[in-house]
Amino acid sequence: MTEEVRSAMKMVVEPSGDGTPAMLVARLRDVHLQMVDAVLSGDGLKAVAGLAAVACGAPVAVAVPKLARVVAAPSDAAIELATVRRYVAERIRDRPAPVPPGLTAEIPIVSGDDVLGAVLLFGGDEVDPAAPEFLHLAAVAALTEVAVEQARVEVEHNLRGSLLEELRARGQLDPDDLIRRAARLGCSLERGAVVLCAELRSQRPRHVVATVAGEYPGALAQQLDDRVYALLPACDPAESGGIGDATLRAARALATRLQRHGIVGLSSFYAEPADLGRALQEAELVLDVLRRSDVPIADEIGSGTYRLLFRVLASHPEEVTAFYDDTVAPLVRYDDQYRTDLIGTLEAYLEHDCNMNSTAAAIFAHRHTVAYRLDRVRELSGLDPMRSQDRERLGLGLKAYRIIAPRLQR
Repeated sequence: MTEEVRSAMKMVVEPSGDGTPAMLVARLRDVHLQMVDAVLSGDGLKAVAGLAAVACGAPVAVAVPKLARVVAAPSDAAIELATVRRYVAERIRDRPAPVPPGLTAEIPIVSGDDVLGAVLLFGGDEVDPAAPEFLHLAAVAALTEVAVEQARVEVEHNLRGSLLEELRARGQLDPDDLIRRAARLGCSLERGAVVLCAELRSQRPRHVVATVAGEYPGALAQQLDDRVYALLPACDPAESGGIGDATLRAARALATRLQRHGIVGLSSFYAEPADLGRALQEAELVLDVLRRSDVPIADEIGSGTYRLLFRVLASHPEEVTAFYDDTVAPLVRYDDQYRTDLIGTLEAYLEHDCNMNSTAAAIFAHRHTVAYRLDRVRELSGLDPMRSQDRERLGLGLKAYRIIAPRLQR
């Protein structure tokens, strides 16, 4: 509990020496203790409003926009909560707002110079003369609720950060421990997950974390350094498809919504919690490729071939590098040395179904130039673009090049 809350509580429960009747002081103290007990026991603002309404002898509403909460008591009171929410929100911004019907008194919920909400009294022919005092008590209790909520959020923030930081640093955690720790934060990993890694252009990491948590049920998201990481747990499949497909669809939909904030990388679906360290590495690899590649491959990167390469790169990077060296690496070095475009020509040739004329038109060259370059591809790589088996290896080599190109020294 903050010193500010303790000071406010002390002011409203201790007699000031101004002649306040001892019976009223005792009553105030009793109501105050009940309100604080309600907050600390988890009953929250609803219980505070109920205690205030009984003490005042009239309906009471408590609105705290910071917590996105507005409650009223008794439950059958004719109080329009939506109107109260708008009224208090506008008052906090010092804007005029329509007064809710029946409002007779209000006490702001204040922390320092900030107004966080209000306690409102509605009508009633037999309002207790000490109602303003009880409203003040309710405001202090609401401030206590804000402090409790902030402490809870801070603890969860630290726990999320600790879990994701360990997963990122160590690469592998005990699966049972990982499942247990994630479950405490509302994230179920028993059936697997997809990992999201985003590098933000905007300066709103908390907003992005809140968006992930709000739009993907059970997600565990946190900012680490200049990136946002999230564990996106398995989704129940629709009528067709399995858990993995359903989870990837939901993850891609979320990534699409987050793209206005920056670049987003997604891992494949990993069914085993023990593999989520590799999933995190894969998401980072995808992000790095999207961030550094000078070729627009974002639409292709979710394809099966690319996903296979990313998974292999996350677990056995030397295998992907070796395959690149055995296929298109000589072409890349030749292009760099002689300012040619064998890689671009080969890509166009494969994309246009090995049609010479279409390839020539696509790269604005004569078909004889295309033929000459493809001969150079065969000489340098030992793989003939005219042969089906070699074309498959060259195509896979090009994909390997695209995902490891950011790591290659120029």
